[in-house]
Amino acid sequence: MLEAKAQTKHLRVPPRKARLVADMIRGLKIEEATLQLQFCPQKTGRLLLKTLDSAVANAEMRFSVQRRDLFVKEVRVDAGSVMKRAKSKSKGGRVPVMKRTSHFTVVVGAEEGK
Repeated sequence: MLEAKAQTKHLRVPPRKARLVADMIRGLKIEEATLQLQFCPQKTGRLLLKTLDSAVANAEMRFSVQRRDLFVKEVRVDAGSVMKRAKSKSKGGRVPVMKRTSHFTVVVGAEEGK
């Protein structure tokens, strides 16, 4: 099993929202996954597409496989650092605002016989 991976870190997307988009492409062929992400209305779709394209390029360079022979083996969305901010409230109070970030890991694979 040939594998290539790509990582993107510190993206300004909450991991919970990113995992919804990542679930759409897990296990698909590359062409199908690309179409799903291109027409996805969320910001995560655009960012995950760039990471997927990078993983595909890594596989093509390292193993000389065709794009049509690859599939999405693993998509992982991990929590990154959290930017802590505050918002003013009434009577001099304040509430915390957590601006969460994500780390994307995409692993593409191909069968060795192909």
